[in-house]
Amino acid sequence: MVSIVSALGAGSGIDTTSLVEQLVDVQRSAPQARLDTKKETLESQISAYGALSSSLSTLQDSIASLTSEDIFNSRAVSFPDTDVITPNELSANAQTGSYQLEVMAIAQAQTLVANQTFDDKDSSLNATGNLTIRLGAWSYDASNNPASFAENESAQALNIEVAADDTLQDIADKINETDSQVQASVLLVDGAYQLMINAPSGEDNALEITSDDASLSGFNFNTADYSSMTETLQGQDAEIKVNGLSVFRQSNEIDDVITGLDFTLNKASAGEKISFTISEDSATAEDEIRNFVDAYNTFYETAKSLTGISTDADTEETTAGTLASDGTAKAVISRIRSMMTTSVPGVEDFNALTNLGIRTQLDGTLEIVEDEFSAAIDNNFDDVAAIFAPKTSSSTSAIEVGMGSYSGQAVPGSYDVSITTSPSKGSVTSDSVFSAFNTADPGLNPLATPDYSFSVEVDGVASQSLTLEGDFTSADELRSALQSLINNDENIKAANIGVDVQVDDAGVISIVSREFGSASGVSITAQGDDFASATGLSTNSVSTAGTNVEGTINGEPAFGSGNILLPAVGSDAYGINLTIKEGALGDHTFNFSRGLASELSLLVDTFLDDTTGAIAMREDNINSQIDDIADDQDDLDRRMTMFEDRLTAQFTAMEAIITSLQTTGDSLSSLFDTLPNTASSN
Repeated sequence: MVSIVSALGAGSGIDTTSLVEQLVDVQRSAPQARLDTKKETLESQISAYGALSSSLSTLQDSIASLTSEDIFNSRAVSFPDTDVITPNELSANAQTGSYQLEVMAIAQAQTLVANQTFDDKDSSLNATGNLTIRLGAWSYDASNNPASFAENESAQALNIEVAADDTLQDIADKINETDSQVQASVLLVDGAYQLMINAPSGEDNALEITSDDASLSGFNFNTADYSSMTETLQGQDAEIKVNGLSVFRQSNEIDDVITGLDFTLNKASAGEKISFTISEDSATAEDEIRNFVDAYNTFYETAKSLTGISTDADTEETTAGTLASDGTAKAVISRIRSMMTTSVPGVEDFNALTNLGIRTQLDGTLEIVEDEFSAAIDNNFDDVAAIFAPKTSSSTSAIEVGMGSYSGQAVPGSYDVSITTSPSKGSVTSDSVFSAFNTADPGLNPLATPDYSFSVEVDGVASQSLTLEGDFTSADELRSALQSLINNDENIKAANIGVDVQVDDAGVISIVSREFGSASGVSITAQGDDFASATGLSTNSVSTAGTNVEGTINGEPAFGSGNILLPAVGSDAYGINLTIKEGALGDHTFNFSRGLASELSLLVDTFLDDTTGAIAMREDNINSQIDDIADDQDDLDRRMTMFEDRLTAQFTAMEAIITSLQTTGDSLSSLFDTLPNTASSN
């Protein structure tokens, strides 16, 4: 069977197959060229936007360090070679000055070793009860024996519960599993095992160990029983002299003596004085600003090549950038260029790049005028920092200004704040003043057992039953004991709350929550027979609830929680948070500036956002147009196929007619040859 395609041209002798292809190509060429040109243009625009996005990201990276005040508070230190002290870190904002250090003593941790030995560390001790480990300072008698113990109020006591099947190793493990720096280990000495317990370093972190069962008395170390444990090392503070002034610390890791300088004490070396100087380091910030100017110029030249029109100097031919007619790209570049020439919001006076000698040239790039720039760095360095980095300030030390997670929404500027209610902490106050007492003294009735138990509720959390024990000769001794008892209660510790016990000049005791706000409160919920008369605290003692701070910011009511005041949602100051101290009533002001670096970074973020950014939205639009071209291409291909089919059918019909005519002609010729007088003679 002869195919249609092969039939084309069979009768006429014309190459109709080629003719159909040529006619289809002619019909396709114009619309195909339009589609190809448009697709090429759109794809080049996508590529150009990729280059623009990349250059924006590079520009943003160049200002990352300038978005923090730390770069403008860099410090340099000239530290001599010494094995007495090891400098670890010099932070931004370190206190400048000349210093001389002398290490008189290094901190030491108390070590206790149980005298009782065991053949097997993993065998049951058949001991039950609780070991209470308190941290504090020991005083010693003339024979260097423990005489009295003063508990460290800032440290929490440990309670180790020992079961009958616990081994020596189990006790050590239980001590190590506590959330403390107390560490225990089992030593093998001369074929026998002993328990060793190490305290945190420092004089105030020594250990007092008390058991509540005779089976555990071998681990006691207290004023009544200290012979069961050997104190191989006493707790000791580090002592250093800073410019001749003696300073004591519990650890050899020192980070709070000279602000911003972290160093380690390696050994005592009295008489060896180590001198060094901490100075401002403006060179780091200067280099970063120069890097930013270079990065901006690179960005601008890239952007200009994409959106501008260039003229060849030799041929005078003009060439338009890929995005020369793209309004979105031009708007992005215009916004960034405008930021380089305008003042920084929220900064007064010295508030623009031109103030520090950075000028915009005719071609749009930035130029550093060296003499002006150097003068600004040398004489107005704080003002230079305010141009680039975020800055907050307050008219009163009672208000601290902070930037929250939504600070990107805050409008830079000056704000009025009025505090109408000062934050406060909940408390309970004793009914009478302190007088000395001893909890072991039965008082008037020698047959009675004194009851100094009590319970307290702090911030809504009820304590367990607590019992006051000791001989109290001063109000401060009672204050310390109460604070330790309450803060070491398991319920109070679990809730991560606490109290401070205070005594006024008259001897009145107050138990004060450590939290601000309406949820803050302290009350005595139960009392033993002797507790109230001895301490002046009872279930009838006056409790005062804490209060949340209240006030307005720029006349709008603000939200107060504890001592934190937050601007109204959607207001200009939204994203700024204020920490208010007690007694900050009245009218004040605070200022907020995001700085040029943060403003520029935030602007770039809005351009580069994957969903709402101008570039992403424009790219989506271009990709949509490319998708439309694909649809147009399918439509064109469909029409050309139909056109080709129509031509093929027409030429096939033509060939059929020609073939028919040829057949008819052949028949007529044969017939003509047979007619009389027409036949050919042989």
